[in-house]
Amino acid sequence: MSESEWQKMIAGQLYDPNDTQLSQLRLIARRRCRELNQLEPGKDTEQRRLLIELFGAGGESVGLEPPFHCDYGKNIFFGRGVYLNFDCVILDVCPVRLGDNVLLGPGVHLYTATHPLDALQRRSKESGKPVTIGSDVWLGGRVVVCPGVTIGPGTVIGAGSVVTRDLPAGVLAAGNPARIIRALNPADRRSEEADGA
Repeated sequence: MSESEWQKMIAGQLYDPNDTQLSQLRLIARRRCRELNQLEPGKDTEQRRLLIELFGAGGESVGLEPPFHCDYGKNIFFGRGVYLNFDCVILDVCPVRLGDNVLLGPGVHLYTATHPLDALQRRSKESGKPVTIGSDVWLGGRVVVCPGVTIGPGTVIGAGSVVTRDLPAGVLAAGNPARIIRALNPADRRSEEADGA
């Protein structure tokens, strides 16, 4: 039995994005995102239902400020206490895993989707690489995390940064591409929290 385009996609292989099953799954996710983004403020029960339906895990506890957009939703796995501020985008052709207590600032984008460098192949094929973010990570506003990146627990990424490579646990990183500025020890983190950083 041959692999489905879904199986190829989540495995990071080249796949056909115009496959009927994938097109249908994207349509379902877009409808859920649209419904989520158009909810009246205060409709907490309806929002929670949509978050549970949309995500692969963690919809029962994630805090999310609309608008929000994603490709499939079911490839997004949240730990406990995750928070997404306004206008976040997650392109989840491969799994996106966020640990506990991850904070995403406004306009954060997480990308697993990528494309072949060969122009002819790019016309009909795509691929992806998973994104993994450890617990207690804070991504400042407008951070972009590129396909295949892993960010270690406790790391902080400065606003506007583009993360193109893995980052270890417990560091402050910023820039385009994001580079480590310094290590964060627990006392530094408590001090910055007290200062409102």
